Amino acid sequence: MDTISIISNAKRFKSIDKYYGQLVLGPPGAGKTTYSYQMSKLLKKLGRQVIVVNLDPANDTMSYKPDIDIRQLIVLEEVMDQYNLGPNGALLYCMEYLEENIDWLLSQIKGENYTNFIFDLPGQVELYCHHRSLSNIFSKLTNHGNIQLSVVHLVDSHHCSDAGKFIAALMLSLNAMLKIGLPHINLLTKADLLKKHMDKLQFGIDFYTEVLDLNYLLECLDTDTFTNKHKKLNRAFVSIIEDYSLVTFQLVNLCKEESLLSVSKSVDKSCGYVFKAKEGRHINSMLACAMGVSEPVDIDNL
Repeated sequence: MDTISIISNAKRFKSIDKYYGQLVLGPPGAGKTTYSYQMSKLLKKLGRQVIVVNLDPANDTMSYKPDIDIRQLIVLEEVMDQYNLGPNGALLYCMEYLEENIDWLLSQIKGENYTNFIFDLPGQVELYCHHRSLSNIFSKLTNHGNIQLSVVHLVDSHHCSDAGKFIAALMLSLNAMLKIGLPHINLLTKADLLKKHMDKLQFGIDFYTEVLDLNYLLECLDTDTFTNKHKKLNRAFVSIIEDYSLVTFQLVNLCKEESLLSVSKSVDKSCGYVFKAKEGRHINSMLACAMGVSEPVDIDNL
């Protein structure tokens, strides 16, 4: 290849806008919509162009006005009435419809270079743990929308107060990480409420965020009158979680800017935004990101 062709290809590559996105997932009540709204405000305050995308066709009571709304394409209530479906079946239909009409969403993906997209997704966990449509949509956003995506998976921190619930939260997070196959940040939300009920925790907060030796959890499960009936199953779950050794959590207070700022730094590292043109020149920050340097958890600051 001659020099002119190399320069031409380099200019063409450079002219393609690169976008970055957060896929906000989690069970109902974990705080996805609140996170999307508060994170968008923070990023705008930092001077970034932010586009919030509502991909929940049932979400008609949002605390913010989305820039892109799936309800302009399809509405859950209308699907339920037209096809005589329940809410879960109608939601699956909506996601499959969006997958088939992904060009509608891709046509909405516009902005300046380095624009940050925040995708507020439905709370039905089966959509990303047992169904393929969302995973396929994410792949098309990456391949055709030119968006570098990172998953932000929210779990209510009250699960830490019960060994059985915490194991379930770990399995849900691990399942999502393996099923979606994208950079992944797991958050324990409502840290302000957790701080008020620290006496209900059987271990220190680092045990839950770093997911330390889960054999201690097994001891708690064995002494519980309900969970001790499933000792072999409990041990199998713990073995799977420890064998993969992928799940850790970060505490977040969605109403506190400093807490959200810490999360945004983690997301920037996971999706690659931190290595964009200007920030990527700082070799010390690049090395710190590569080595996974992080600060210890201080719940009093959350």
